[in-house]
Amino acid sequence: MNSNTLRYIKNIMGFFSSQAAAAPVDLTCSNSQTLLMSATCLYNMLYNGIIDNIIDFNFTKLDSLYASIYASIHNIFSTLFDLFGPLLPRVICLTFLYLTCLYTFKLTKYSLQTLFPAVIEWGFTKVPTIHVKLLDKEEKEEYQSKDTRPVVQNKDLNLKKASRKNYIQCYDPSTGVHLGEVPAMTESEVFSRVSLAKSAQLKWSKTTFKERRLVLRTIQKYILSHIEDVCRVSSRDSGKPKVDALLGEVMTTCEKIRCINVNGESWLSKSYRPTGPLMLHKTAYVEYVPYGVLGVIAPWNYPFHNMLNHVISGLYSGNAVVSKVSEHTSWSSRYFTGIVREALRACGHDPDVVQTITGFAEAGEAVVKCPGVDKIIFTGSPGVGRMVMKGASEFLKPVILELGGKDPMVFCDDVCLDEVMSWSMRGCFQNCGQNCCGVERIFAYEKIHDEFLRRAEEKIRALRQGVPLACCGHDGEVDCGAMVMEGQINIIQALIDDAVKKGATLHCGGKRNTTAGNGYGQFYEPTLISGITSDMRIAKEEVFGPVMCVVKVPNNDDDECIRMINDCDFGLGSSVYSRDAARAKRMGEQIKSGMFTANDFGVNYLVQSLPFGGVKHSGFDRFAGPEGLRACCLERSIVLDRIPFVKTTIPDPINYPIKTSQGMQFSGSLINLMYNESIFGKLKAIFGIIKAS
Repeated sequence: MNSNTLRYIKNIMGFFSSQAAAAPVDLTCSNSQTLLMSATCLYNMLYNGIIDNIIDFNFTKLDSLYASIYASIHNIFSTLFDLFGPLLPRVICLTFLYLTCLYTFKLTKYSLQTLFPAVIEWGFTKVPTIHVKLLDKEEKEEYQSKDTRPVVQNKDLNLKKASRKNYIQCYDPSTGVHLGEVPAMTESEVFSRVSLAKSAQLKWSKTTFKERRLVLRTIQKYILSHIEDVCRVSSRDSGKPKVDALLGEVMTTCEKIRCINVNGESWLSKSYRPTGPLMLHKTAYVEYVPYGVLGVIAPWNYPFHNMLNHVISGLYSGNAVVSKVSEHTSWSSRYFTGIVREALRACGHDPDVVQTITGFAEAGEAVVKCPGVDKIIFTGSPGVGRMVMKGASEFLKPVILELGGKDPMVFCDDVCLDEVMSWSMRGCFQNCGQNCCGVERIFAYEKIHDEFLRRAEEKIRALRQGVPLACCGHDGEVDCGAMVMEGQINIIQALIDDAVKKGATLHCGGKRNTTAGNGYGQFYEPTLISGITSDMRIAKEEVFGPVMCVVKVPNNDDDECIRMINDCDFGLGSSVYSRDAARAKRMGEQIKSGMFTANDFGVNYLVQSLPFGGVKHSGFDRFAGPEGLRACCLERSIVLDRIPFVKTTIPDPINYPIKTSQGMQFSGSLINLMYNESIFGKLKAIFGIIKAS
């Protein structure tokens, strides 16, 4: 038995059981939903080889009938496992899960004929096990040294070193410890990497969806058995707590893989279109073919997920992927790239189809203008996004831009503060506020405003900030970690100072934290500021840090709230909390943003079947969902003969040399036959065609 797997599943089951005790109303669901939950959990147990183990699950937490059903099914499959081994119960469980999905989601368009290939692929295809070597500073939380010299912490984390001009110096932003160096690639080196990817893509584009799924399953298998390693390396390179890494790096990546593997083939299948009366003898459809090489310019806030995100969709759609990672989080790219390349190699494919570029601005510019790169996907600031778009325009190269946001979270006057305070904290302080769709503005209605501020200040002052790993004398038990980029601290400070100067109230924080890392590292104190007005920079510009900005909604007025929200150049995500679900939905419909959630936060991205992206200065185009996967492809319009031997011919009246009078009568009559809504007009058109012929 895999003890790690068992522990994780126990933790998950424990989470749901604790939630049932705390808020039983949240677990109320239909019979079909309960069956689906049971089937999914059962399949996970079978798939991970632990059907013969009894999970510590308190069935009394569930409705007695559902608990009885779940326990009975578990006993049945345990018996099958003992009698026939793992294969038979696995196949039966897959069948059960499939039929339950049909019943739950009414997916009647999927016929039973798709079940058996799925059973064979998911139940019988062996997923390779890969190994990726960890370096000393990746392997343990405490820094490992090959000699007895003490670990050196630095206060000046300069990525450039005069004596090593061709390299990026990498540091742990929470301790200042030098992690190593990576190449600062030149234009010629970037072009060379792209060339390797382009050559490998020619063969990769001919792989089947089943082969691509196996590669993604191999990656997923490695991630699930090395969660601690992925979180530790991500934390070390970006300064985030391991729990934030687990939620923002690992869980989102696993859900992306699951969603793409389950839905990707149908999303990229031929999309048949109606032909209309003139072309009844034709079949028309759109096919999605790989672009070739996708050039990704990734940000620094989530180094693992931001790279894997586009690798997953790019590989599945048949492309090669060349990712330029941020110079601020380049150290971890060796390990993360190694996972993907080893998975490709283990499945018998050329690992060169995935390339990682490290370097400064020159390397990013080279990716944009490289002739071998067919499309650019950029995530970052609006200023840099404009430069990327301008650079790509010279080559008429398509781009996807995700440029951050100024996301609002609205608490209407009817909310229960006990229920929403945790969401405000998670929205503002997850990953130290360094989230594209993090909460940048909280709109608290006048009725609850003062009490909200009182509770928020109490919670924010209680946050523990410091080094997120157990190293350099720290225990790693923190709520907020470090800022990835030193320059971002200066940006935040300028926004806070401007707001205070213009009348905002600073309740706590508002300055660099010089004690969190014992004087080392890049920390900004968790901050609460209120009294935000539209003339302040912080009301319009992205903070991207651990700051809760609170705006009072006067007179508890929904219309005024919407007006203040939309008085902003950004429009990525948004959320509204109200006990009246219809009210929350009605307000959401008026917010100018690419995404909206009622009475929840951040869940859009965990529904990977939804497109992710914004409007206005938050960018354009989408990734995730069918729209995002298809954005990795060229859309080709195809028209074929529907019936053999029935061909389109050119009638004599309009064939060269054209007889103008006869041709005009024939064509006019044909148009009337097809589009005239009068029966008399159609009959007249038929005679006109006969006469002209």
